[in-house]
Amino acid sequence: MQVRTSLPDDKESCVLALGNFDGVHLGHRRLLEQGLGNAVRLGVGLSVLIFEPHPLKALFPEREIKLLSTNQERLRCLEKMGVHTVYLLPFTREMANTSPEQFVEKVLLPLGVIHVVVGFNYSFGAQGKGDAALIKTLGLKYGFEVSVLQAQTIGSQVISSSSIRQALLNGDVQLANSLLGHPFLISGIVVHGEERGRLLGYPTANILVSDDYLIPKHGVYAVWAYLEGKRVFGMMSIGRKPTFHDKYATVIEVNFFDFQGDLYDSEINVHIEARLRDERKFNGVNELIKQLKEDQVEAEHVLQEILK
Repeated sequence: MQVRTSLPDDKESCVLALGNFDGVHLGHRRLLEQGLGNAVRLGVGLSVLIFEPHPLKALFPEREIKLLSTNQERLRCLEKMGVHTVYLLPFTREMANTSPEQFVEKVLLPLGVIHVVVGFNYSFGAQGKGDAALIKTLGLKYGFEVSVLQAQTIGSQVISSSSIRQALLNGDVQLANSLLGHPFLISGIVVHGEERGRLLGYPTANILVSDDYLIPKHGVYAVWAYLEGKRVFGMMSIGRKPTFHDKYATVIEVNFFDFQGDLYDSEINVHIEARLRDERKFNGVNELIKQLKEDQVEAEHVLQEILK
């Protein structure tokens, strides 16, 4: 898969999927599948156009939009889906002020689009004035086809990045994962912490994540990761260590079962399968250790059931 950060000098015909694809959830996947079907029909590749930073983050910084996936993970998922080229273009003030028709003329046409695939709620152009109906009209004017994917649902729940974010902030991992179509990932670098877990008999990997990455609700989770080529079960704590501190920054700590290696400074992807309990303040170390033993038993049981 090619990743380009500017418009091409010589355009090549393509089917183009438009969207931010944060999390590459089930709705995104159905959109990409539709794009791939049209690409095969037309004998061209499927391209994806993404703006960085996320337009909502640039236009509404006060909203503090947290992302569901790192850029690396998003690109990895797009490649697995069969995308030929990703255009990762900067979202500038000039781009934000571009009218919908100028967006088509200055961005889409130079990409060689012969078919565009969008979601029902896609907006584009200055102040988001362009919508799916307008891009259909512009397609007729400029000679490209347009497919609009209607709202995708699981039961009565619409699949969207915002609904997944809210589910994770509520601690509803089961809902979030069902909408994503895969376990939510915590991705980051393993850093040194207080190393208290080692003294308690539960050594942890402290994970430092990007500031704009979404962190689920505080609590304890059943998780797994690939470490040294092997899937390893574990339990993860997200919180402020209330047993030991009155005030502390939110930290992410993972205790991996049956693993002895050194993970410091390595990048790690932790798959969250279930939420076990809320964060709690314990009356001393012995009470905490007793609970950790119970958490491990529950985490192992949950993971074995989910992944059997």
